[in-house]
Amino acid sequence: MMQKSSRAGFLAAFLCLLCAAGLVVEAKETSKPSVVFTHDELPIVTADVQEGIEKHVAEQIRLGNGFFLLPFEGSELKLDLVRVHTEYLATLSPTRHFACVDMVDTEGEFYDVDFFMEGPRGNMKVTETTVHKVNGRPLYLWEQAADKTWKRVAVDKATNALLGIINGHDRFLFRYRVNLPKIEKEAKVWLPLAQSDEFQQIKAVSITAPADHKTLVDPEFGNKILFFTFGPEYSEQEIDILYDVARQEKGAYAGDPRDAGRYLKLDLKEHIDRYIHAAAHQIVDGKEGSLMRARAIYDHVIDSMDYKRCGVGWGRGDLAHASSALAGNCTDFHTYFIALARAAGIPARFAIGASIPSERDEGGVDGYHCWAEFFAEGKWWPVDISEANKFTALSMYYFGHHPANRLEFSRGRDLRVDPAPLSGPINFLAYPIMEVDGEQQVAGIFFGFERKKRR
Repeated sequence: MMQKSSRAGFLAAFLCLLCAAGLVVEAKETSKPSVVFTHDELPIVTADVQEGIEKHVAEQIRLGNGFFLLPFEGSELKLDLVRVHTEYLATLSPTRHFACVDMVDTEGEFYDVDFFMEGPRGNMKVTETTVHKVNGRPLYLWEQAADKTWKRVAVDKATNALLGIINGHDRFLFRYRVNLPKIEKEAKVWLPLAQSDEFQQIKAVSITAPADHKTLVDPEFGNKILFFTFGPEYSEQEIDILYDVARQEKGAYAGDPRDAGRYLKLDLKEHIDRYIHAAAHQIVDGKEGSLMRARAIYDHVIDSMDYKRCGVGWGRGDLAHASSALAGNCTDFHTYFIALARAAGIPARFAIGASIPSERDEGGVDGYHCWAEFFAEGKWWPVDISEANKFTALSMYYFGHHPANRLEFSRGRDLRVDPAPLSGPINFLAYPIMEVDGEQQVAGIFFGFERKKRR
């Protein structure tokens, strides 16, 4: 059970869990850190580790005439830095550190690269560099041993848990924290309030914020949304929500055909033109029944798209971008699927939340995750095409299932509430929407979890 403590103490513990319990590993599978810290004692050096890895990458790019050069599978990759995963930076011991970065090559291929570093603050040296993922597909996975060290596991030898799946039921505490930036003028903030349904039972254990809030409901999808107004006096303060979640694995479930019909209409970022209609009908040609047609579309999206979080335009669920670039993250995958399904006359809908790590029981969560459902044969069928794209061995599972280790924040797109953002309907709601004079601002976000009990 999470214990309440000072904000600094809790943040220290969670940052350590976020990194150390996530992808922090020992380069030698049987070795341990030379110094063992408790969670409260482990120093917070996230900024130092980030500075160290960015300094190393910048120097290597300088030496490589504009590229980070990395041997891989008999050739040499020419890479550029996209981002440092701050959620996975960690100190293993006073002089041993781990970092994970996203990089892209000259052909637009996307690489997730793991680094180990040795040395004190300000003088960290990289000792090991390996490619972990290519376009979102892992080349190996990490498994935690009983002594808390980690080892690499081949993908073809991985259990469902290492592949991201908990079957049956899951139970966990989930922390949703917003770090407000410096506020010059009045700021308005909208963020999701997760709700219970037949697949998740949710209790908001605490909602802590520096100002009062209103609870809004969007009339079309029934999402609950917390609305805040903050003045400059609330600069750099926190909103903190702690949920107690009991979640069960989702399979196909009965739905109302009359209600399903409304999920044939377009979202604002969809424009199903002749190309999409032609593509949809070509994909489903000769397939009998909605279930077979949906499977053909599902397979097409898996085969056609690459999981790449780089460049311009990805991550917004913009159909024009997704269908032309054929690359992006989960929002782009499922936007393309939903549009093709609707063009083929199959109702389909969108939901967003977080995927809870299955290979560990505490720590940080790497951002939001989204998924889709389509309606066929009187049932809603869950799909997760971006995950199926990463793990082709699970493509059968993700056509008709969502694992238990999930938390849904909201469903639907183009959410309309009152008061509404001046920038227009909310595209989708996972991270907070923050506006100042109608212009969207960025607020920091942190997701963390602690698994309570596996059944």
